[in-house]
Amino acid sequence: MGDIANRNLEIDLFLEAMYKKYGYDFRNYSRASIKRRIEHRLKLTGLKTISAMQHELINNWNFFEIVLRDFSINVTEMFRDPSFYKAIREEIIPKIKDFQQINIWHAGCATGEEVYSIAVLLKEEGIYDKTRIYATDFNKDVLEKAKQGVYPAKFLKQYILNYREAGGMGSFTDYYTAKYEFVLMDSSLKKNILFSDHNLTCDTVFGEMDVIICRNVIIYFNIELQNHVFKLFLDALGNPGFLCLGSKETVSISDYVDNFEAINRKEKIYKKVDKRAVL
Repeated sequence: MGDIANRNLEIDLFLEAMYKKYGYDFRNYSRASIKRRIEHRLKLTGLKTISAMQHELINNWNFFEIVLRDFSINVTEMFRDPSFYKAIREEIIPKIKDFQQINIWHAGCATGEEVYSIAVLLKEEGIYDKTRIYATDFNKDVLEKAKQGVYPAKFLKQYILNYREAGGMGSFTDYYTAKYEFVLMDSSLKKNILFSDHNLTCDTVFGEMDVIICRNVIIYFNIELQNHVFKLFLDALGNPGFLCLGSKETVSISDYVDNFEAINRKEKIYKKVDKRAVL
């Protein structure tokens, strides 16, 4: 028990040092997930203890950036979970298409595949020109990749299949240019996307949103941090406003369950409840 307690204390101090030194707060991330990442990095460094790795973290900016990449979750693909995008087409678009301007926040956008997927969908629905997509992540490296919009061509077959299953109205080939072993997303999809560094654990909202998409991110947070993020999203959403989560995520166990109404339980799409509305 002593060794386990000491290891947990070292992890606490490592995360505290990362927050105090660099302002990145992972203290309320899922413990099992963050522990795996720290221990994996420890093996790669050849250092004997997490305390020794903490010393390296405090004194070496390059090592901090390596750890930050370790903590970043970047599993994504074009039209990931196609049925989700089909639900967006059928259940959200009809409710927002007449808005004069549409603001969408894609939080935890990783390398951007799902952001471009939404852009394609909006373009096909004829509302992209009046939409601004705010795509954010705390990892500046993946944000740079998202801005470039260049992806390995080896995944293209899966992307095309996902696009079709998501209700694509044309040909996915219209939205990229193939070059050698890569595909470059069309510049017309980038014009209304603003990629920005944002940390859900400690940064504030930056405008009123009509739709917030944050999929497969909150699952890595403990309940305290989940509540913090749901409050952040609640403050950011207008009325009506829609929140889209990942397949294994829910607001039902949070302090804000009464502030959201499920409009598609399977796809985890919620509508903000306007408490000011007169019944």
